[in-house]
Amino acid sequence: MKKIINKLEQNLGFKISNLKLYYNALTHKSADKTNNYEKLEFLGDRVLGLCISKKLLEIFPDEKEGILDKKLASLVNKNKCFEVGQYLKLDKIIKIGNLRLKKQTIEKKIVSDCCEALIGAIYLDKGFDYVEKFILKNWDKHIYDKNIIIVDAKTKLQEYSLKKFKVLPIYKFISDTGPKHKPNFKVAVKLKDTVFVEAEGLSKKLAQQAAATKLLNLLDK
Repeated sequence: MKKIINKLEQNLGFKISNLKLYYNALTHKSADKTNNYEKLEFLGDRVLGLCISKKLLEIFPDEKEGILDKKLASLVNKNKCFEVGQYLKLDKIIKIGNLRLKKQTIEKKIVSDCCEALIGAIYLDKGFDYVEKFILKNWDKHIYDKNIIIVDAKTKLQEYSLKKFKVLPIYKFISDTGPKHKPNFKVAVKLKDTVFVEAEGLSKKLAQQAAATKLLNLLDK
């Protein structure tokens, strides 16, 4: 594993302090059920979202929330994390326990999850300022890409459902709570072969988008 850390340091361009964090960030649960990247991925996902959201507010101060939300979704999804993970050559150093997987190309979701876990490790190892610089450096070309096509989650989920099942996704309104100035809507969505997935938002429309995004992530789409 020491060789792997050395390769990672070369790819990242800095010296690692807490080796155990990065060992875990590079380990799939098939290799170690206890010490793997799952919890770091959970943290890294939130850190990535915070840093990108902060940057979007800086460069698009007059943009509406709905547009910012779509830009954010296009920048922190599994595909973008996979692209960055590939650039950092994480697919070459991820520790996989399944011998069958080792002989094949590692699936996109694993590389993407590992990328988020790496962000979590850097945050714990170096702090927020450092991980923010790391994220902005690796997401810079994506953030400023004016040709990026933003497809909202509801549309993407609808296209997927129609293509696979020939029917539309099913949305279900659950509740509307909170004060008038700050309402909280909860909705759920499912496809023909899934259970309902719930999400919340400041409007029914935003809640539907959040639910669609959540289901797409679960489907790895």
